[in-house]
Amino acid sequence: MDHSGNVATFEFRQPFQLERGGYLPSLSITYHTYGKLNERRDNCIWVCHALTANSDVADWWPHTVVKGGFLDPEKYFIVCANIIGSCYGSTGPLSIDPSTGQPWYDSFPKLSIRDIARAHILLADHLRLSSIFSIIGSSVGGFQAIEWAIIEPHRFRSLVLIATSVYASPWSIAINETQRMAIEADKTYGEKRADAAKEGLATARAIGLLTYRGEKGYNITQQDLVSTEDVPNYHRACSYQRYQGEKLIRRFDAYSYMTILDTFDTHNVGRGRNGIADALSTIKCPTLCVAITTDIIFPPDEIKDFCQLIPDALFREISSQFGHDGFLVEHELLNSMIKEFFSSIS
Repeated sequence: MDHSGNVATFEFRQPFQLERGGYLPSLSITYHTYGKLNERRDNCIWVCHALTANSDVADWWPHTVVKGGFLDPEKYFIVCANIIGSCYGSTGPLSIDPSTGQPWYDSFPKLSIRDIARAHILLADHLRLSSIFSIIGSSVGGFQAIEWAIIEPHRFRSLVLIATSVYASPWSIAINETQRMAIEADKTYGEKRADAAKEGLATARAIGLLTYRGEKGYNITQQDLVSTEDVPNYHRACSYQRYQGEKLIRRFDAYSYMTILDTFDTHNVGRGRNGIADALSTIKCPTLCVAITTDIIFPPDEIKDFCQLIPDALFREISSQFGHDGFLVEHELLNSMIKEFFSSIS
């Protein structure tokens, strides 16, 4: 069976009100699907992607959209939508502002995680997915998944949260602010062009990578391969940082990156719901919460604490040296955990 995804764009041609005020005149939502819906239309797994990923799960989450995997396209109908505010086909800062006929750039309206979840709801309704077998989110994708599970607790039969949290901590906001400072220090930021602040964006990405991998991940993969007898003129870690910055600016733009970082910081499931504990108590489906031992963005203790507040939740931990990015690297361990969890869902 061909496991390549199908891509489409859903057009919502009505004003979309935003939690932080204002609205978007309309929405475009680009999404990928893999596999087929069964006759009951209840075999969907919805994947929510992280910061700079796109809707093509098979592209950014290797070894998952495969036969026998937890995203088996021969068994499930898999959906992933590019988030609004991004630059992979959904409405974002490079989209045209109809009031000016030019891209929004840095005037793009302020979003929240709840806005992204509500956009997912529009697409799910369009696809007539009233019963979703599981919603899976890692990192910022987990923000979206848990928000949606609280907004519409009866739509899902299971929830999988990986390396994520129920609110944006001061630590994670500080990481984001440091990246924003790098972008704003680029004198071209604010210029009305898609390639503005590329150098700042590359620096921001390099900062972010330090937190994605952490000390152990870098020390394993970026050791210098030079003689111990000579003073080195080259360091693998230096070239790696520059390479990753250059790699991102070839596929992303500073305005979308700033929009998503800002949206990240709004995350708090307890806002307007009498606090986090009350909000989590409304989740109706079995939930799997997965932490990564060396994750310094969303440490295991933080995940274990909120997991205990979800009525029917299971906490699991992946031992990995690759920090937050362990959810991308440790696919075999993750596959085993999630498949075991799925087998328990009636």
